[in-house]
Parts: sequence; C-alpha cells; structure tokens
Amino acid sequence: MRRTWFVLPFLLWTIPLEAHDFWLQPSRFWVAPAAKTPLTILVGHGPARQNSPMTFDRVVAFQSVGPKGRVNRKAELHMAGPGADAELAFAGPGTHVLLFASNYAPSNLPALRFNDYLKEEGLIEAIRIRQKNGATNTPGREIYSRRAKALIQVGRPGPQAQPQVTSPLGLSLEIVPERNPYTIGTNPDFPVRVFFEGRPLAGALVKLTDLDADEKPVETYLTNRAGRAVFKARRQGQWQMNVVWSKPLAANRQADFATTFSSLTFGFPARAPAR
Repeated sequence: MRRTWFVLPFLLWTIPLEAHDFWLQPSRFWVAPAAKTPLTILVGHGPARQNSPMTFDRVVAFQSVGPKGRVNRKAELHMAGPGADAELAFAGPGTHVLLFASNYAPSNLPALRFNDYLKEEGLIEAIRIRQKNGATNTPGREIYSRRAKALIQVGRPGPQAQPQVTSPLGLSLEIVPERNPYTIGTNPDFPVRVFFEGRPLAGALVKLTDLDADEKPVETYLTNRAGRAVFKARRQGQWQMNVVWSKPLAANRQADFATTFSSLTFGFPARAPAR
C-alpha cells in the first residue's frame, strides 16, 4: 500500500519563511558503487543560500529507493551541526532516489509579505480564497512542511528501467520525472508530473533552477490538467525543481492554510564514474 505523509503533528514554535526553497544537495550526484557522498540539506538561493536550520525531531522520513527496494536511512542523519548532514553510500548500481519529509511548523507573516510570497509561488487559489474571505489585508497564518527528492546515479546508467524514478513514491507533494534525466538521450524534452495527495495536480507553478547560478529560475511552467509540465532536457550541471501548494484549512484556530514545499534535485558529473 502506498503511504502518504500528509496529516502530521504540529510544532509549537514559529519559523519565518524567509527562504522558500529547500533541497537535498549531495556533493556528487553520480557515484561509484559503495562510495560515500556527503549530503547537505539547504534552503534559499543566491546570497540567501544556507544550511537548513531544521532539527532532527522534525524529520518524518529519510529514505532511499533503489532498484532493489526502499531503505530507511533516518539513522544516518545528523542535522543542524557543522559540515554535512549525512554521508551516504549505495551498494547496487542504478538510479537511487533519496526522499525526505518533515512534519508541520506554523508560520505567521504580515499581510504584505504573505501576499507577495503567494504571488511568487503561484498560489493563485490561496490568493482567491483570501480575497473571497476579505482577508487580503490580514496576516498570513499557515502551517508548512517540506518534501524533497534527489536522484543519485550509482555507476554508469544502463538500459534497465528505473521505475523508482518515474513513479510516485508516496510523498504528499511530489515531482515525478516521466523520463530518467540520466538516460534521456537525445530527446530535447524533460517532462515531469506533479502529484498532490496521490493525484495529478493542475495549476501548480514548477520552477527549474541552475544550482550553479541560482538567484532566479531558468524555466517556469504551470502544470496542465494531467499535472504535467515539460522542460528542456539538461545534460550537464546541477539542477533543482521545486513546487509549492497550499490547502485551505477549515475551522482551524492555528492556521488558514497547510502549505507543502517540494523539490527534486539532480546533476551530472564532468566524467562518469566507473561501473
């Protein structure tokens, strides 16, 4: 049965949403079998990029999903300290998907900042709801959580199918490539689909950012009715895709919206590792 991390405990402290983007950054996206790669969890872009201040008690799931199945790797995390947040090795060849999920924390922002943030992230439905309720000029109250995936290529890519890359893995908000970016060949397109609570999500703003020049996205698209957006295929560099979605909360004293931030990172080496 597919598991969806969505209804999670709330925390009783507040973190301002200064830096929206959150992602998993391995030192290398392509590694040799059994070779370790340090992993850092980052937030922000450009001058605002920094190690995530999130603490270990907020982590709901940290796993890797490879050709031979799913592995719980939460015990390998050591967050909020100096250096990397984990050092990971992958025994078998193929594309391994790291996935991360946090619980919710509350955020309260002044009306102007909250409205600007909703516009920046393309959260049109949340804007409409605030307008309908006469709440546009009131502070923004939400609870937010994080979802992230990273694609780690172990050994050289082969012809074998990698369904763990192209299928949803149970995150409540998830970017799912229709093709493995490491085996996309000469195809000019890189299509992805966005799923929210297990269903395709229409009208979500998906951004693609070059992590080596990351002050603003290089491509942005709204998903269609099938939750699909098509980007240009990339074959070098390091890349992050991200999407945000807000769900209205009825009769909740703590917040008006539950917002989920989700990212997907992948990258390419200057030289492919050995098999």
